[in-house]
Amino acid sequence: QVQLVDSGGGLVQPGGSLRLSCAASGYIFSINDMGWYRQAPGKQRELVASITSGGSTNYADSVKGRFTISRENAKNTVYLQMNSLKPEDTAVYYCYADIRRASWLGSHDYWGQGTQVTVSS
Repeated sequence: QVQLVDSGGGLVQPGGSLRLSCAASGYIFSINDMGWYRQAPGKQRELVASITSGGSTNYADSVKGRFTISRENAKNTVYLQMNSLKPEDTAVYYCYADIRRASWLGSHDYWGQGTQVTVSS
């Protein structure tokens, strides 16, 4: 079994900051990419940011310069530091990880349960 637990969401005023965390646990041999998606009401899920096992990052244009993704490989944890938050950042944020459970198995995406981020005055 593999489990991803994400946390850190909440209500914040425009211009504020939040830090999301997501920890993977269970039978894990290796983790490739990790990252965050978000889904706002009535909209499709979109990629926010991703990070490879080597630390290369990718961001959606809408969050570049405001969000920073990082990871601690020893803890199987990925973080999303969100600064200068805007009302349009309001969404449920989901972490994911591309995990291999054993050396002889292929990798698969696993997902967190989602954490609500609301940006409002």
